[in-house]
Amino acid sequence: MSSVNGIFTEAMLEEAAIEILENLGYDYAFGPDISLGGDYEERKDYREVILSHRVKDALFKINRDLPSEALEEAYRQLITFNSPMLEENNRYFHQLMTEGIEVSFQEGGNIRTKRAYIIDFENISNNEFVVVNQFTIIENEERRPDLIVFVNGLPLVVIELKSASDENVGIEGAYNQIQTYKRDIPSLFNYNAFCVISDGINAKAGTITSNEEWFMNWRTVDGENIAPLSEPQYEVLLGVCFKRKDY
Repeated sequence: MSSVNGIFTEAMLEEAAIEILENLGYDYAFGPDISLGGDYEERKDYREVILSHRVKDALFKINRDLPSEALEEAYRQLITFNSPMLEENNRYFHQLMTEGIEVSFQEGGNIRTKRAYIIDFENISNNEFVVVNQFTIIENEERRPDLIVFVNGLPLVVIELKSASDENVGIEGAYNQIQTYKRDIPSLFNYNAFCVISDGINAKAGTITSNEEWFMNWRTVDGENIAPLSEPQYEVLLGVCFKRKDY
């Protein structure tokens, strides 16, 4: 990651983060290039926070033993949140993601109940990993997070970057920006697993309920070896977003 006079701009940090994720096998998409409407509708409009076509594709790919009506019901459950509390909606989605989505359907004249899965935890290569920048979302306000990591069309990780060259911003500013997003575009965080904040020197990970002091350095890539704090903490992306099933 190059710099000008030793100063890393936010654009440089964004470019470096995308490069790290691409090296991990992620695809990259530029937010404004993601289609709204048309033959391949990835989003209905700017209020939609998922990549709907990719979510549906993943459901059909992972659950080939289930009929289409069951998968359509699974999709409806994934996009329907009934609580006014963000934390409750997030907990609901986490349960669907980890335990599967209970669906009922007719088979041979009988009603059967099975679980549909949106992520294939056994065969990681069966999932789609995409990092997107400049992804506009309009809800209470119009916002554009720096980076969003989508897994099978679901926005699981939000990454916010602030340049350490501005002593009035830095990593605290990145944390505050996440709080602004939670207020202005809360639907994005229904699906959130992690938030990552970085100023190019420090990098920390937390959840939607983490206070600033509970955003912690993620100091492992492989889940076993702990890196010293002297190493660049920007590599937090390697640990949080590494594609493995065994940790």
